[in-house]
Amino acid sequence: MDHPCFVLVILSLIFATMLPFLSAENENIIAGIEDYENQNAGNANAGAAMEAYNPELLEASLQRNTSRSDLLECGESNPIDMCWRGKADWADNRQALAQCVIGFAKGTTGGAAGEIYTVTDPSDVDGANPKEGTLRWAAAQKKPLWIIFEKDMVIVLRHTLVVTSDKTIDGRGARVEIAYGGGITIQEANNVIIHGISVHDVRVMDGFAGRSACDGDALTIKTASKIWIDHCDFSKGPDGLLDVTVGSTAVTISNNRFHDHDKVVLLGADDSHTEDKMMRATVAYNRFEETCTQRMPRCRFGFFQVVNNDYNKWKMYAIGGSANPTILSQGNRFVASDNPNTKKVLQRNYAEESEWKNWNWRSEKDVLENGAIFIASGVDPQLTPEQQEGMIQVAPGELVPQLTSSAGVLSCVVGQPC
Repeated sequence: MDHPCFVLVILSLIFATMLPFLSAENENIIAGIEDYENQNAGNANAGAAMEAYNPELLEASLQRNTSRSDLLECGESNPIDMCWRGKADWADNRQALAQCVIGFAKGTTGGAAGEIYTVTDPSDVDGANPKEGTLRWAAAQKKPLWIIFEKDMVIVLRHTLVVTSDKTIDGRGARVEIAYGGGITIQEANNVIIHGISVHDVRVMDGFAGRSACDGDALTIKTASKIWIDHCDFSKGPDGLLDVTVGSTAVTISNNRFHDHDKVVLLGADDSHTEDKMMRATVAYNRFEETCTQRMPRCRFGFFQVVNNDYNKWKMYAIGGSANPTILSQGNRFVASDNPNTKKVLQRNYAEESEWKNWNWRSEKDVLENGAIFIASGVDPQLTPEQQEGMIQVAPGELVPQLTSSAGVLSCVVGQPC
């Protein structure tokens, strides 16, 4: 279980069994796996986890021919990361990242259809008339753009950053922080990828050009669809860290690190916003640190797969909700704090037990540690074709430390696997 490439071995085995048309290059991978098995035949924990793993989906990573040397040179640990992190030429093929999204945001391409635009200026002087070269200027363009950064920068936003449709904000290769000012808003926009940036210490800021003020959310997704948030770091703000509300859907939140905050992730605005019944969201491979209090996530109305996340000693509860959402908790690791009053994973709001006992809040392959308690309710739902299509394959909760080992912003160096 402690071998750094353990999860990679499992996923490579799945690759071998599912793709009969493997090339000679892939056969080399199998040979390497057989060597690994011979060397680790006595690892009982590894064998049990492997036996429990159901090898059926893993769409994105399993459809790619990745050489054994690439796989072993980098530390990728889950299907999204396997799709791209082992490739030393990632900086020359940045837009290939869009092929790696899984979950309900599958098919999101961000700015892949447009040119690559490099942010050279960290300033943010005029929200209504942004200066070319700034992140605000790029995010406001009415065309697809894949936005990257010339150098490390801390961007202090005077107002919320409004991101329009068909954009990717790609922080790989630089240390990019959105901090000490406004947060990010994706509103009435579609097809957006945000990858590899840190958003922290956001503040309440004035509105501009007829837009509402920034209320202190690090990232707001409102009336938007096809949104992928991957390998970001979120912390410290006066309101929520990540809100998905008011009819938003087709969202994947993956490989992020959340810390030093109270209300972490909100999926559904309030019980009056019945348009959130259409919401479908995936929360996968994220790490919620001991300094988080609640809402990881807090759900309303919609359909949510919460899969293979790491929960570390929440202060109030881990997953909550109201208004009869469907929550499938699968393969997560829940480590309760030592406080005997916060052992419960779940919190249901605004409903008596006679009502919430019929809500479909299910647990499968979860690991409960240090006295964590998961009180399931309802029944296993019959999935619609649309729901089934967005489901991520579940690994057993015992593998979560490996699957989430690289959650948060990566330190990518051009010319090397990330």
